[in-house]
Amino acid sequence: MITFEQALDQVTKASPTLGKEKIPLLESLGRVLAQNVSSDIHMPPFDKAAVDGFACRRADLEKPLEIVETIAAGKVPQKIIMEGKCAKIMTGAMLPEGADCVVMVEETRLLQDGKVKVLNQKTKNNIAYKAEDIKSGEVVLQSNTLIAPQHQAVMAAVGATEIMVYQKARVTVFSTGDELVEPEQQPEQGKIRNSNGIQLVNQAGRIGCEVRYGGIIPDTAEDSERMIREAYAWSDVILLSGGISMGDFDFIPAVLQKLQFDIRFQTIAVQPGKPTVFGRSGNKFVMALPGNPISSFNIFELLAKPMIYRLMGFAYTAKRFKFPLAVDYKRKRSARLAFIPAILDDDGVNPVGYHGSAHINALSAANVIFEVPIGATEMQKGDKVHVRFI
Repeated sequence: MITFEQALDQVTKASPTLGKEKIPLLESLGRVLAQNVSSDIHMPPFDKAAVDGFACRRADLEKPLEIVETIAAGKVPQKIIMEGKCAKIMTGAMLPEGADCVVMVEETRLLQDGKVKVLNQKTKNNIAYKAEDIKSGEVVLQSNTLIAPQHQAVMAAVGATEIMVYQKARVTVFSTGDELVEPEQQPEQGKIRNSNGIQLVNQAGRIGCEVRYGGIIPDTAEDSERMIREAYAWSDVILLSGGISMGDFDFIPAVLQKLQFDIRFQTIAVQPGKPTVFGRSGNKFVMALPGNPISSFNIFELLAKPMIYRLMGFAYTAKRFKFPLAVDYKRKRSARLAFIPAILDDDGVNPVGYHGSAHINALSAANVIFEVPIGATEMQKGDKVHVRFI
């Protein structure tokens, strides 16, 4: 059995990056940049007004100013600002030649003769200067950036409309076990609905994978080998849930070894999620997660997610925050690092009613999981604990 930190090191170090492809900017959300993005222009491309007001010469602010033109955003100024002159200007409009400041409308008064009087002669310049944000040729986004809407806005501004990104990881999801039926079926006696399948499909889909659902693998070595072998050719990653403990019908580890997967670990000192198998065959990866739904959910978030993101070029590291416990917390066994569903509110971290890793509804009420370190059996109200948002 290895520690969680050792398992995380194994899955992230093992992950090479996938190939690259060029896609349209509009389709780039959630993808990972495979090259730097540089600007093809200065930004701003010209000196421009930062406020609505009057473009004028600072030397003239003590005297009434004649308005020589109105400059709308997107228009090129037609007049040069000479002594005693100004131009009415809109936010974002090009600054006219001769002007060295823009006085806000609120700091002026229109006189009866149509001239403008400046009320605050110590006004700021209120100018966004050419290239003060970005210079032409400057790198605006680094390779390996996970693209969010704000990154798309930057790329749009610099004319990057065809984006080089890493390919999506192709993931096949299986559930295992004769006790499972699909959600649309009414379970017979001794059967349960397959909840892990849809959970894992959408956890993988949420991080930008191309996902196939492979179905339920029956509890036979022959079916396990056949279905995993069929998925192998298409997949970068195969995710399975169940079939990896010590039961008479848990065939998955033996099947993976037969299919030439190099098994890197089979048990981790975490709770829930101890029986987790990770293996590699060339540039193909398999992660077999425990069958209980909270275990499956946690291990995907803790280990599969950073591993898959690395394949797609993004060095994902989970964000951990410290918050106080809202109540006392106790557990009987402390040999493993525990990840417990909880609700974070104004009072702090409140563990949800949790009856073990099969308690499927516990996660639906939770917004965080908090960590209980190895060796800790009791934690007091007010103690700071690490949490991860879910």
